[in-house]
Amino acid sequence: MVYLLAIGSAILYGAADFTGGLTTRRAGTILVVLLSQFSGLALVVLLLSLLPAAAVHQSDVMWGGIAGLVGGVGVALLYRALSIGVMAVVAPTTAVCAVTIPVVYSVFRGERPAPLAVLGIILGIASIVLVSQQRTVTDTGHGLLAEPGRLPLGVGTALLSGIAIGFFFLALAQTSPTAGMWPLVASRSVSVLMFGLVAAVRRTSLRIPGQVLALVIVAGAVDMLANALYLIAAQQGPLSIVVTLSSLYPASTVLLARVVLGERLNVLQMTGVGCALAAVLLIVSGGT
Repeated sequence: MVYLLAIGSAILYGAADFTGGLTTRRAGTILVVLLSQFSGLALVVLLLSLLPAAAVHQSDVMWGGIAGLVGGVGVALLYRALSIGVMAVVAPTTAVCAVTIPVVYSVFRGERPAPLAVLGIILGIASIVLVSQQRTVTDTGHGLLAEPGRLPLGVGTALLSGIAIGFFFLALAQTSPTAGMWPLVASRSVSVLMFGLVAAVRRTSLRIPGQVLALVIVAGAVDMLANALYLIAAQQGPLSIVVTLSSLYPASTVLLARVVLGERLNVLQMTGVGCALAAVLLIVSGGT
């Protein structure tokens, strides 16, 4: 059941990321993140009224707050990367970074990754190199010349996002099973406050088309449901396995980007995306 919860969170994370990235292409990143985080906060507060009373400790609130800080930054960077880059490249890149953080943490805690997990990490690094291979077409005056281009848009931001999301996963996993959904309340409260302040300082306009607003609210709600499933799984099961299963979210993001947006990749990038997904699977297999 724990693993099913983690896989369910991966599916929901992928859908939320796709929706969030899509809306960020139509509205500012700060506004989209602020409104989506607020909708997630409203949802988790509603869930609290339907769940049994929890025994929350100060440490649970603290770890939830830390998760909100790094997670908010991670989501903002992810949405930005998804809005300017190719989703089928950005999502796996982020996931590889996010899943590697807990593995490194486990090593420092005395755990030793299985050979498959080590192979997955190596393959993940290789995938980042592959997805960065993008050729541009230049008109030389004597015909078109294909040449290696710069790092694809969004990949650098995706790397930073993955690191932040990895620490988000770790922070939530430090909370106790008796805390219920309260760590998520603390997490979203911090992120909403943080982006509210940023929006106020930047004097961000809150005007947003109704259709886009609806998608933003859906993205925030789905992301919160994913967080809830991950939190329950991480509190009950082994972190290394749960977090890597939850990091399978690029599968749904890539699928949605392919079906809805018709995104196309070159051969090297397709290989890189496949390697990224395979890397996550290898890390999961190595932890079982």
